[in-house]
Amino acid sequence: MIIPQWIIEKKRDKQPLSRDEITSFIHGYHQETIPDYQMAALAMAIYLNGMSFEETAFLTEAMMSTGQNLDTSSLKLPVCDKHSTGGIGDKVSLILGPLAAACGVAVPMISGRGLGITGGTLDKLESIPGYRCDLSEAEMVKVVEKVGCCIVGQTERLAPADKKLYGLRDVTATVPSIPLITASIMCKKMSEGLGSLVLDVKAGRGAFMKDPDQARELAKNMVRVGAQMNTPVAALISRMDHPLGRCIGNALEVKESVEFLQGKVEGNLWEVTRELTATMITLSYPETSHAQALAQVDEALHSGLGLEIFRKMVVAQAGDPAVCDDPEAVLAKASTVQEVPASEAGYVLDVDAEAFGRAVLVLGGGRTRSEDKIDPAVGISALVQPGEKISKDQPLYLLHSNHAERTEKALDLLKNAITLGPDAPKIESVILERILPS
Repeated sequence: MIIPQWIIEKKRDKQPLSRDEITSFIHGYHQETIPDYQMAALAMAIYLNGMSFEETAFLTEAMMSTGQNLDTSSLKLPVCDKHSTGGIGDKVSLILGPLAAACGVAVPMISGRGLGITGGTLDKLESIPGYRCDLSEAEMVKVVEKVGCCIVGQTERLAPADKKLYGLRDVTATVPSIPLITASIMCKKMSEGLGSLVLDVKAGRGAFMKDPDQARELAKNMVRVGAQMNTPVAALISRMDHPLGRCIGNALEVKESVEFLQGKVEGNLWEVTRELTATMITLSYPETSHAQALAQVDEALHSGLGLEIFRKMVVAQAGDPAVCDDPEAVLAKASTVQEVPASEAGYVLDVDAEAFGRAVLVLGGGRTRSEDKIDPAVGISALVQPGEKISKDQPLYLLHSNHAERTEKALDLLKNAITLGPDAPKIESVILERILPS
């Protein structure tokens, strides 16, 4: 018999917990035989004293076992997914899923919604008229069999204890715990029946992890937990000091994603998308070199196959495929679009991701509470990129808004968000580090 307070005592006193202790505790919490206050106490003990890799793997497995796993046995191709810890302008999933599928990877992608300044993949896709994110497990597998990829929300039956525990962590100041973050991410992803997983762990002003060392610790933790669970996991640590791409905001990011799949690629968004997709290929097909995988990604893009798979996915999930031909004719538009000109000439030295994330939130493009309704039309487009040479009075960005008062608040947040200088800056790779399965 497991006594909950004895387990709390052990972790309070920095002792390791066994698989049986962790599993019994999580199942008791899920079944409501262990109350919130005891789960909160254990979460705080974990936050303060940490967990070993083995304990974190046990916690991941325990949360997975409170629900059902996705049965991907009918899929004939290697199954791989990608997870991002979130950032400003991060529409990578919309481009990566179809490109990976075009390269022979089955991608049953479970994504989330935005909360705070980072946008959510589901919110972006739901700006496409009719697009369904609420597929059942059987529908997910059917779409992947037919199309090669799907992008959906978490179902009620996949790792349900995670959703309950996250809500508790949110109100007990235990969210920023690397073991708890690791288990929360990995339990959902491992429930998808994956053969491998690629992680995009972001670091910088516009990321959850501001410190690259923290991001590295989280990435290594998830890679090692994957190894404990016999699943190859690779992680890329990427910069999130500058927004990804030129658009921020749900409908605007869908438009930019479609344009990328049409071949209009550039900058940091393409670099990180290309690298992540290639890593999915090399994990799925170990005989393929990284250089060969990059060439496959380029071919999938420039042949138009990635865009065709995106179109098929939109149709399979009840969305309007016309978004692939003329996004502006299909997607919501803001009532006003305002140019914001440069007050001087110079090179773009810095574009503050956090400031732009906050501005889009103020415009109504994000949530401060889970029940908030998002305005899909608002945001930023045509955003200048670091290294570009700008003339005086040239637009730095376009601000899309539906409310004059919100426009003024957003502009105030952005008044110092772009830094210009007389000399061109050194442009560094968006990829800080690669951590591959050992």
